Amino acid sequence: MWVLMPLAFAGMLLKVFRQQLSSLWSALVPLFSFLRTFWLAGPQRKQQQQQQQQQQRKESQAEDLPITPTSVNYHFTRRCNYKCGFCFHTAKTSFVLPLVEAKRGLLLLKDAGMEKINFSGGEPFIHDRGEYLGELVKFCKVDLQLPSVSIVSNGSLIRESWFQHYGDYLDILAISCDSFNEQVNVLIGRGQGKKNHVETLQRLRRWCRDYRVAFKINSVINRFNVDEDMNEQIRALNPVRWKVFQCLLIDGENSGDDALREAERFVISDEEFDGFLDRHKEVSCLVPESNQKMKDSYLILDEYMRFLNCKNGRKDPSKSILDVGVEAAIKCSGFDEKMFLTRGGKYVWSKADLQLDW
Repeated sequence: MWVLMPLAFAGMLLKVFRQQLSSLWSALVPLFSFLRTFWLAGPQRKQQQQQQQQQQRKESQAEDLPITPTSVNYHFTRRCNYKCGFCFHTAKTSFVLPLVEAKRGLLLLKDAGMEKINFSGGEPFIHDRGEYLGELVKFCKVDLQLPSVSIVSNGSLIRESWFQHYGDYLDILAISCDSFNEQVNVLIGRGQGKKNHVETLQRLRRWCRDYRVAFKINSVINRFNVDEDMNEQIRALNPVRWKVFQCLLIDGENSGDDALREAERFVISDEEFDGFLDRHKEVSCLVPESNQKMKDSYLILDEYMRFLNCKNGRKDPSKSILDVGVEAAIKCSGFDEKMFLTRGGKYVWSKADLQLDW
């Protein structure tokens, strides 16, 4: 019996140690598993960090590269004879640069890489009965030899004599038309007494064909026209492009305390805009631009030749290119070149390349 007691005690001790070792092993297994995973993931994590650092270096280098002003929108006047309720470039000044200074700025832009210039306003034909605009168009095509010169206008002040003098130098004329219902045009602010906006549009279409200018239509989709069906009219006019914009709020222009317009009542939702696009999806010349696509994807020069930065929902001006040059001024433009390309900002924009059946 005394001989068996040490053996029994040893068995009890062994049993206790086995339980403790089992508990310890159970506790260590997750730790070993984590350490194994951590050790194996080390090289992979290091590779990911290196890839992230390379991407950050590329983005930093891209930010340091100068922006090329391939396509520029020059709003040389803010004055307009219409009162569109959603206008995002309102008549806050009546200033227009002297012609010689405007030409100097356009030459600076050409030397910086500009290929396309678009003249807009306000209403660009309002100043000097369109002669100032005509001289800029001619200068850009003859002297600067730009591939594309275009105009955006409401069309109400254009005369056939202007085409006779300057039509050869113009690639594209874009006419703003938001509805083919004249009562809707009046509600929007495009009404002008006895003049009929739709009739003006049709007359300009004929003149563009007669004088070999590519014809384009711009429409702002808003509360008053979002349910309209324009398929038949657009096909009949057959523009090279039908730009369809979603109504956009810009603080200080058509929204806010210091704005000349109150565009809130014109605003539509993204879903409503998509519904309009879906209704017209069979129109081959349709080029849609939602608020997201428009924002920061345009290089806009104001009447002082300052780039306007819209990143903060306002138009914050740079210094004028006439004072600091294009490279310095364009850094403050807020221009998103990727979105410019995504929205189709670069297209066949010379009438020589469009090969139109006049």
